Amino acid sequence: MNIHEYQGKNILSNYGVNVQRGYVADNPKLACSMAEKLSNETGTNYFVVKAQVHAGGRGKGGGIKLAKSIDEVRMHSEAIIGMNLITPQTSQEGKKVNQVLIAEDVYYPGPKEISEMYISVLLNRKSGRNIIVYSSEGGVDIEEVAARTPEKIFKEEIDPSVGLTKKQCQTISSNLGLEDEANSNMCDFISSLYTAYHESDASLFEINPVIKASDDKIIAVDAKVTLDENASFRHPDHQEMRDFREENDLEVEASQANLSYVKLDGNVGCIVNGAGLAMATMDIIKLAGGNPANFLDVGGTADASRVEKAFRIILKDKNIKAILVNIFGGIVRCDRVAQGIVDAYENIGEINVPIIVRLQGTNAEQAKKIIEDSGLKVHSTTILKEAAQKVKELV
Repeated sequence: MNIHEYQGKNILSNYGVNVQRGYVADNPKLACSMAEKLSNETGTNYFVVKAQVHAGGRGKGGGIKLAKSIDEVRMHSEAIIGMNLITPQTSQEGKKVNQVLIAEDVYYPGPKEISEMYISVLLNRKSGRNIIVYSSEGGVDIEEVAARTPEKIFKEEIDPSVGLTKKQCQTISSNLGLEDEANSNMCDFISSLYTAYHESDASLFEINPVIKASDDKIIAVDAKVTLDENASFRHPDHQEMRDFREENDLEVEASQANLSYVKLDGNVGCIVNGAGLAMATMDIIKLAGGNPANFLDVGGTADASRVEKAFRIILKDKNIKAILVNIFGGIVRCDRVAQGIVDAYENIGEINVPIIVRLQGTNAEQAKKIIEDSGLKVHSTTILKEAAQKVKELV
């Protein structure tokens, strides 16, 4: 589950990480009030107006602006709130901005030079260990740094039986070129950041940039955070941070129906039971020359109502040209799925796309009879490859 920058910073702050302070606002008037409050609390004279969307590269799309007065806070907030922000990480339509973060200026003058760094914590799935990826080149796309100067990208893997050590924190700080007080502050920053990542059950904490301020303070200026939904039972408050406006409408509807659904760009809808079979189904559609429009797992306890709901969700995708139902009846009964297909036809009304059904396993014969007796125009097969070829022909 992705969360907004201001929410990620709240998590970091709760674990003692020094962050760029700010307040969120959903209208220009409130933004000005938050800027005044921030000025009174921190003494800041400049403010940063930052669009809150689940996408990186906001500055390139005009979603981050420096305001040198309250009037400029109002001007930039009026321009950003409600805009469709287009960044390298959004679609061509962009994402609507519903709120902005009014943040303090942390690039204040002082006795020492300011520097920007990149730090992220994530899971290295190849090694099965958490890893800290960092670079002295912050404030820019880390992909560009990796391509242009890969020697400036450092990695530190954490042994799960030991955890992050003080020596590793010191290594990270040294590789970032920090000395004296800044070195000590960075060690504390890294330790708190990793604790926040681990204890909040996150799958990503990406801070770009982390700055060494002019007084050697280490500050998280940004926070891109992804939380592991599989651990949400340990964090009831995490669901309160979910912003449904940032998610695909069909994916939200599917999650509320306890269906595992991911929208894709193709034109062949898939209804499958089991994540592994769903992935295999999408693969074989691609191998046959088709293009899957979604991942949809109805689960091992699929019944007629769940299958009907799956049909309703898929048919809301205007790109759909055919639907492939691929069910292997282990726990799930094929006859229940077949009844769900019949119910979908009867309850939804006319379905104008061809449906290819492959049912194998428990009560497959009864399922076949249910479909045949229904008189529906459903293309039935028992072999997955044949089903994929049929999809290709029909599409």
